[in-house]
Amino acid sequence: MKKRGIKAVDFFCSGGGMTCGLRQAGIDVIAGIDNDPACEETYVKNNPGTKFILADVFDLKERKLEKSLALKKNDDDLILIGCSPCQFWSIIRTDKTKSEKSKNLLLEFKRFVDYLNPGYVLVENVPGILSKKDRSGLDVFIKGLEKKGYAVHFGIVNMSEYGVPQTRRRFSLLASRLHKKAIFPQPDKNAVPSVDDFLGQKNGFEKIRAGNVDTTSFNHSTAMLTSKNLMRLRKTPKNGGSWLDWANDKKLKRKSYTGKEFVDNYGRMRWDKPAPTITTKFISISNGRFAHPEEDRGISIREGATLQTFPKDYAFYCKNTATATRIIGNAVPPEFAKRVGETIVRKHKR
Repeated sequence: MKKRGIKAVDFFCSGGGMTCGLRQAGIDVIAGIDNDPACEETYVKNNPGTKFILADVFDLKERKLEKSLALKKNDDDLILIGCSPCQFWSIIRTDKTKSEKSKNLLLEFKRFVDYLNPGYVLVENVPGILSKKDRSGLDVFIKGLEKKGYAVHFGIVNMSEYGVPQTRRRFSLLASRLHKKAIFPQPDKNAVPSVDDFLGQKNGFEKIRAGNVDTTSFNHSTAMLTSKNLMRLRKTPKNGGSWLDWANDKKLKRKSYTGKEFVDNYGRMRWDKPAPTITTKFISISNGRFAHPEEDRGISIREGATLQTFPKDYAFYCKNTATATRIIGNAVPPEFAKRVGETIVRKHKR
């Protein structure tokens, strides 16, 4: 790939999911940019040779970035990546006050695209950014690319069709200034991976209990469970059971039970199906179908990272569990990023 010279700058890089996948595809990610100092060590130590820039994109100037990374305008070999934090446009009903500033991040990223005019532009985000494209800035972003001569592919993808063992639906955009027709990797609906392909003893995960503490970089650590939640899991059938199986048990039923709760909460994953979307709360069984298919515990930090397709030697240098799960849950799955990167490499024209 040094001969091709394809390189990338990863805006909003967090712990490096996108960077990891593109590097696996042979792309030289020269820098990652993020305003969260908690993800710097994880990013740098797992992606040697790639620079980490601690900066808020609102304060970052185009010319300064150009000089600091020795970038060139109109560089056909350059990819700009903008996978901005997306909580504000999520369809999940949560308080949007804290994430309000993030609603304009796509347009801030657009400044750098307009200034540098790279060969490729890559964006990944929540599906809500498309359904609200007139307000999220996506409409303006796409029209701006097309006006500049980019061929743009965009839409909602299910990442289970791209080698990721999750029913993870995300918005994805790949724009190329070098092609008349838009490019994008083809989905494979006939090779959807399952939990069984990634977890379990045959995949290197020994049996553990709830509250297990793993001080190694493998981090096969799990959350503690209250005695009631442990009893609930014991009554939840293996391989896909849910809280409906004990909903009417006087000792175990949820106080707020109305019959309208999410079925997935407190549920077990199935061995033969993809996992649900790995969120920032994946270590908690009360926040989704995050219980192990057969062991009486939630999935571990490493199991969550593996379902996100991080390599098993990708270490998370975090001061606490919440930071690690946030970095993992928010990440672009490296396997998906790799497939996008391989498509760019294969189709690249100097």
